[in-house]
Amino acid sequence: MILKNDLLLRAARGEKTERIPVWLMRQAGRILPEYRAVRASLSGFKELVETPDRAAEVTIQPVDILGVDAAIIFSDILVVSEGMGLRYEMEEKKGPYFPQTIENPQDIERLRTGKAEDFHYTLDAIRITKKALDGRVPLIGFAGAPFTLLCYMVEGGGSKTFSKSKRLLFSDPDSAKKLLQKITDTTIAYLRGQVEAGADLIQVFDSWAGILSPQAYEEFSLPYMRQICEAIPDRPVTLFAKGAFYARKSLAALPCSVIGTDWNMPPQESRQLVGNKTLQGNLDPCILYGSEKFITEQTHAMIREFGAQKYIANLGHGVYPDTDPMKVKHFVETVQNFDIQSLEAL
Repeated sequence: MILKNDLLLRAARGEKTERIPVWLMRQAGRILPEYRAVRASLSGFKELVETPDRAAEVTIQPVDILGVDAAIIFSDILVVSEGMGLRYEMEEKKGPYFPQTIENPQDIERLRTGKAEDFHYTLDAIRITKKALDGRVPLIGFAGAPFTLLCYMVEGGGSKTFSKSKRLLFSDPDSAKKLLQKITDTTIAYLRGQVEAGADLIQVFDSWAGILSPQAYEEFSLPYMRQICEAIPDRPVTLFAKGAFYARKSLAALPCSVIGTDWNMPPQESRQLVGNKTLQGNLDPCILYGSEKFITEQTHAMIREFGAQKYIANLGHGVYPDTDPMKVKHFVETVQNFDIQSLEAL
């Protein structure tokens, strides 16, 4: 299918674009009343993830309402753990938790390596979404990074210290690596399934990357991120390692197309570190609580630092659920209306 708006794909591939593409992490979510209405008609978050036609509906909502340059399939990174046999629940206003966690090597042995068909609901949602979009914008598929999944599966949810996860890494690295490899193999099968279903590009979220030292990240995350990139040679891959400012150069050495950045990663410094790769990011989501004038000023300043080309505008993390959708739309339009010729003339 020929895309009517292929700005994001061209930017991801490092090709010249006539304006800067923009989308938002967590754009298909709680900021939109339309999303809340769909979710209220079901039993909860997990039913929405696992109901392909409704997941496709909320995936498309930000394209219709906010005017973003890409859709990202509505799902959750924790479906991978469920495909491996470790069930998660989503508690309203508190987030995910695991009734059972990984506590010993025997628990790791009991996990299965998931196949693409274990995630049929997400793959069906991608097919439905692609047909409904009819080429309007690209569709992003995604998964969590193996290290981030390990943290959830060991901790049972979020954590302030991640001491259980780090204890596994440092007291039993062989078991940690066995778990990471199982997660990686499952993730690759899942992402290959997304590509075959129609995803135009892929993003890998390493949400807890910043809790590791540079040395630990080199050992317990980068090798598995490399495997994922090498398994998806036919689509642009974006790597987003929140908090891992020290890993930008190492991530850029992997066979990916785009490096995502959070708001603590200076754009010009990032540009020097990643070489020829496209950058994505990195407005602080809390900027969107400010006035439209403030949002405009901060967005323009961000764009000037990143430059007009090999750049995808986004936030430095997901949009927060209590953000005014009209402020989000203003951000999107501010990026789209930015005169890139003013930068290219410099």
